[in-house]
Amino acid sequence: MANERTYPCLPCADIDVSVAFYESLGFKRTYRQLRPNPYAVVAREDLHIHLFGMEGFDPADSYGTVIVVVPDPDALYQAFAAGLRQHYGKLPVKGIPRLLRPRKKYGTVRGFSVVDPGGNWLRVSKLGDEESQPSREATGLAQILEVAARLGDAHGDEAQALKTLETGLARYKDAAAPDLARAYLYRAELAVRTGNTDLARSSLATAEALELGDDQHALLAEDFAHVRELIDQ
Repeated sequence: MANERTYPCLPCADIDVSVAFYESLGFKRTYRQLRPNPYAVVAREDLHIHLFGMEGFDPADSYGTVIVVVPDPDALYQAFAAGLRQHYGKLPVKGIPRLLRPRKKYGTVRGFSVVDPGGNWLRVSKLGDEESQPSREATGLAQILEVAARLGDAHGDEAQALKTLETGLARYKDAAAPDLARAYLYRAELAVRTGNTDLARSSLATAEALELGDDQHALLAEDFAHVRELIDQ
């Protein structure tokens, strides 16, 4: 039947903390109760999320996942990032909660992820895209980067992602400069997320030292800006 809807219902340790988080993303609280059990609803246009409180709940143990498809995931990411910067004074990229920027991952659609205060994942991708095999054009270091991104961003295993990326960088030392830049910049981001500031700074410096043309610099400008923000905050 037409006009049917499904709304995810996600656990959290503190209703008010989770509601405040979603409000920073541009959602509005449309319902809240404390008895007989903590419950709230937040909405952002056609995105509706229900939250329920659980006494003694540990967000690190959450398996909650929501697949979100939108017409323009990049624009939604920018809106989410701006709200989180204002709410936290920086962009949270490690621990719980966190926001991971749009990126193509091995065998998946391109998109980004949000982990809310309850440890629940919102996996955002473009409407109409489908899960696929690895990008046909991705080979060598570019493909290694997609594998690392799947480990680090989709699975949340930054340590294994770093290990994979290090292996790829050692194997493909003569890769094209743009691929090397993307790999070193992602290594810098993973280093920030794992608390290794020295590795983050050295990875950024290596990427900055690569010989890139003006067009390549323009294509990677957002990537450089993102890593610099993470290191400086």
